[in-house]
Amino acid sequence: MKRISVIGAGYVGLVTATCFADLGNSVWCIDIDEAKIESLKRGKIPFFEPGLEEIVQRNLKAGRLFFTTSYEEGLKEAEFVFIAVG
Repeated sequence: MKRISVIGAGYVGLVTATCFADLGNSVWCIDIDEAKIESLKRGKIPFFEPGLEEIVQRNLKAGRLFFTTSYEEGLKEAEFVFIAVG
């Protein structure tokens, strides 16, 4: 299992982070939008992508997917960092 960080929780970042988590990795998704991060922590996604909400919820429950607004927390011990921002 790898420790992966994804900066940006938009269409590209959230889908990327979720897929990496579903492959068994520990993934931190970082975004500056506090409301979006709080929603994601509850397993609710801010846009429609078929099946994504279910996969997010599954990986949250499995303890493989995490969301934060803190770069310090999200990048700590990261082995790989992906930047998915505009």
